[in-house]
Amino acid sequence: VDLICCSIILHAVILRYLVLLVLHVNPSLCYSLKNCSIDYFENPSADVSLDCSNRELVTVPDDIPRDAATISLFYNQLQKIHRGDFGDMPKLSLGLNQIVHVANGAFIHLVALKTLSILFQGLSSLIKLDLSDNLIEFIHPTTFQHLISLETVSLASNRLQQVTDIQSILQLAHIQNLSIASNLFSSFQTKDLPSNMSSGLKFLDLSSNKLKRFSITTPIFHDLYLIGLSHNDDLRWDIPDKMLLNTHLYLSCPLNSFGEFQKISQNLNSLMDLRLNYMEKWNEKDLLSMVCQIPTLRILDLFNNHLTNSTGELLNWSQLTELDLSNTNIIILPKGSIDSMKQLKSLTLHTNMLTKVPDDIRSLISLEVPIMYHNLISEVHCEDFVNTTQLSELDLNSNRITKLDGCVFENLNDLKVLDLSHNKLFTVGETFRSGLQKLEFLDLSKKILSIVKKGQFQGLHSLKSLNVLSGQIWRVREMAFWGLENLESLILSLPLYYETSFSELQNLENLTISFKVLSSFRSPHPNRYKDFFYLSSLKRFTVICESDHTSFPLDVPSEMFQAMKHLEDFTAVNIYISAPHVDTFQFNPQIKHLTIKNTDLSDLDPELFPIPNLQVLDLSNSNLKSLDFLMQANLSFLPALTYLDLDNNPFTCDCTNASFIECVKSNKQTQVVNAHQYTCSFPVTEQGNMLLDFDIHACWMDTIFLFFISSMCVVLLTLLTSFIYHFLRWQLVYAFQLLQAFIYDSMKRKRGAPHHYDAFISYNVRDEDWVYREILPVLEGEQGWRLCLHHRDFQPGKPIIENITDAIYSSRKTICVISGSYLQSEWCSREIQMASFRLFDEKDVLILLFPEKIPARQLSPYYRMRKLVKKRTYLSWPQAGQHPGVFWQNVRRALETRNENPELLRGPAGC
Repeated sequence: VDLICCSIILHAVILRYLVLLVLHVNPSLCYSLKNCSIDYFENPSADVSLDCSNRELVTVPDDIPRDAATISLFYNQLQKIHRGDFGDMPKLSLGLNQIVHVANGAFIHLVALKTLSILFQGLSSLIKLDLSDNLIEFIHPTTFQHLISLETVSLASNRLQQVTDIQSILQLAHIQNLSIASNLFSSFQTKDLPSNMSSGLKFLDLSSNKLKRFSITTPIFHDLYLIGLSHNDDLRWDIPDKMLLNTHLYLSCPLNSFGEFQKISQNLNSLMDLRLNYMEKWNEKDLLSMVCQIPTLRILDLFNNHLTNSTGELLNWSQLTELDLSNTNIIILPKGSIDSMKQLKSLTLHTNMLTKVPDDIRSLISLEVPIMYHNLISEVHCEDFVNTTQLSELDLNSNRITKLDGCVFENLNDLKVLDLSHNKLFTVGETFRSGLQKLEFLDLSKKILSIVKKGQFQGLHSLKSLNVLSGQIWRVREMAFWGLENLESLILSLPLYYETSFSELQNLENLTISFKVLSSFRSPHPNRYKDFFYLSSLKRFTVICESDHTSFPLDVPSEMFQAMKHLEDFTAVNIYISAPHVDTFQFNPQIKHLTIKNTDLSDLDPELFPIPNLQVLDLSNSNLKSLDFLMQANLSFLPALTYLDLDNNPFTCDCTNASFIECVKSNKQTQVVNAHQYTCSFPVTEQGNMLLDFDIHACWMDTIFLFFISSMCVVLLTLLTSFIYHFLRWQLVYAFQLLQAFIYDSMKRKRGAPHHYDAFISYNVRDEDWVYREILPVLEGEQGWRLCLHHRDFQPGKPIIENITDAIYSSRKTICVISGSYLQSEWCSREIQMASFRLFDEKDVLILLFPEKIPARQLSPYYRMRKLVKKRTYLSWPQAGQHPGVFWQNVRRALETRNENPELLRGPAGC
């Protein structure tokens, strides 16, 4: 019973093992969400952020991970929120839906929720609530009573009409920011609220309503400092308290008339920050002259206005520290327009039509951040920034600058950020060989820059980030980056045949190289990878080829990675022409992010992936038909993998991908991004179908049945072997020995070998005295027979069983001395069995001698002996009695006889 139980258990274990073996499934490998994707963060301890927005969902997904901390469900068609839809999380966004019903207790488990973009019972820790883009028309007075920590509320883009609808929000103890923009308010008057009410509101946004009347005539808002009233036509304003708005006011689009705005401005004596946008309908000069009358104004934002003819009105704003004139159609800023603004620190002039750097900038000695991108500036002169020595940032990107003089930036000793990207520079000349001692960020990308010379940046000793990405570079000289010993990030374009050396970039951590195959193609330098031996600090390495190089070898040699012991992120786009060698990353155990895309990885070897710290693997657009390599790879080598992207591959929907499909559906460690959108490309009958919709059960049925039968056979064989060993092992041994005897006898007959002995004496060691005392003196001494005895004639060192076989077949007869000890002896039993095997061919080769009387009942357990005694004549020494001569005479006759069967003394009657 125990044996059977053990076998059944063994059967179950074997079956489970075999099934797992065929599935190749690592139970903690991969999964994919049907309607959402998890945003990846490099920090593995970062909160899980779920993006379910814009998926046309009508219900909350049922496969939200329990550890999700942030969920975005924007732009869907949700109508109902049920209890149990969400677990505990700090942030939830439900805006831009069609929610008409929220079940009682729907948010009861969200005790840690701090930001909700959509009651509210149990949300005592909530500080931000976003209910924008819904159809809310009415708010019950008790709706927000449990939100005692709420600070920010957005009700923008709803259908609220009455001030009383937001009374409960205004009365919240910690409320600071309220947006009711894009609703249906026609009037906002504090007289409609209780006179004894008080609110700590600081920011109120009423933009894009249909306001006709705005008045704050009761002392409700003591801390209000910013009001947004943009895009409200024909608005009438009434704020008698001139000190109420002492900081910020945002207005856009004409309110009613210029006269109405003049009335408003009379209450802005303490305003510090004013934003006026889209004021084209008003007279520009009148507008600017009125704004100049606000003595406390420090920040003025006039973007998206039309000021081409009014820049002269800026002259009197000497107190400004920040001025934004972006997107105002300025063609030229006349000299003297802003030169009096000695306190100005930030000047924004982007997205205009300036053709030169304004002359007045030379007088702005306090200027720190001039922003002039997206203009038509073609030249920058040495005098343009001669006095602006406090500049920390300078943005001139997206202009038409064609050259730079060496003296342009020589006085900018505090400049840290310089952006000259998207210009038309062919060369930077001597500009960066000296000066700019504190420059940390330099962007020269997207230029027509064609050559980078030796030591061109040698004066930038503090530079940490350099971008020289250009599609026109055809030569990079050796030692081009000499002097950049503190450089940490480098983005550059290289021709396939380049001369540069990275030996001086000992601290480089981020390197991005973009190759371009030019029409005058030259193959890469054979030893180009040696330049990378110096990059021992590199953490992120990106290499991209922007051209088709199908016929050119452009693989990244594995030798390049030998020195990159700290590499964490490697990206190769359109680089490899075949899968990387399995030893490529053997020196880079710290890799966390691996991207190999836009290449042919159809021959990818699973041995490439013993990368224990890998968290992100992107193999998109890589001609992968089967994902069996992922299952063949020992994925325990990827214990940290949390993000897998296999998008845009021509998958085959057959059983080769069954293990992967099963893995995605049943496991929860690694997110397979958008796996539910993967489509089949092969075979033709499956084209257009979803990969995860492929029926894998047919793949498992035949295989599982086969393994079931195999395992049953193993179990039955185990049972049969155990039974035979326990009950029939000696029979098998005897059968084997008989087989050996049969073979031996056949060989003897074929050779016709002569007999060396007249008889072999088979006896037990306990009968040895009788043999020596009675048999030997008569048969050898008196009768002269040649006898074989094991102690005398067996060959030393030869196996016993072979000695016995040789002795039996080398003798004409075998004399068995049958005693009680003989019957119990294992070796004696074997001897008589082998001797009896000769009876098949020779009838008189066996002589049985009984030196003692053995009753029939003692012979009963020995079936073979009983059978021999019944069929063969034997001699009994006790029956010889007083006539031993007759006994030995009968033995002599037996030894002499050959085919005849002499009448000797018979055995006991009972035998």
